[in-house]
Amino acid sequence: MARYGKEYKDRVVARLLPPESAPVERVSAEAGVSASTLERWLAEALESASSGGESARRVWTAAARLQAVIATASLDETAKSAWCREQGVYPQELTQWSASALDALADPKVATSGASNGAERRRVKELERELRRKDKALAEAAALLVLSKKLSAIFHEGADE
Repeated sequence: MARYGKEYKDRVVARLLPPESAPVERVSAEAGVSASTLERWLAEALESASSGGESARRVWTAAARLQAVIATASLDETAKSAWCREQGVYPQELTQWSASALDALADPKVATSGASNGAERRRVKELERELRRKDKALAEAAALLVLSKKLSAIFHEGADE
């Protein structure tokens, strides 16, 4: 039986809850988790939410956060506060999400693609392999130089006698 981490479960359950409200069958197919398991996770999440505590707060996916920032960008303070009350979000969280979205858009290093990372990793491995090869060749050359000096010292010593 596969075991899933809490973060993974929270992400999958968040897709089942509003604002995304994805169908269980679709999430099951995409996540590779059976529908009955997803329904059990959802029931556990709803049960823990009704009992209160920190887990009662809704888990927002990155896409849902971005949609919330876009939806509330043009609202005035009172409308934004009303929207936050309806969605169960603090206005400070909305401000924080907006700032993190702007930071993500401003930082070009974050947007590197997985393919370029893979190419860079392959290039690094190739360079490390080449470095090891050259290091071995240098060590061999140094050993040969030392041996040739010892050999010449032995034969020159015998010639003096």
